[in-house]
Amino acid sequence: MINTVAHPMVKLQSKVSSLVDSSILKPSDSIWKIAFLYGDDWTHWKQELLDFGFTMQDPISDLIAVDAWDED
Repeated sequence: MINTVAHPMVKLQSKVSSLVDSSILKPSDSIWKIAFLYGDDWTHWKQELLDFGFTMQDPISDLIAVDAWDED
């Protein structure tokens, strides 16, 4: 049996998607609004998002739309 570990960004994406599904966030909200939910961990997640080419003004729908988190 092979265990696969989900990329950390998949976990973030899933959590954010769940918040959109729950109407806590809107797909049109800017990514920076996630900062309110992550508090002290936001610095880490912000850097991860920037490393993947996101800006804090991008809509959350762009984050949710990512199909694969390749780090090539």
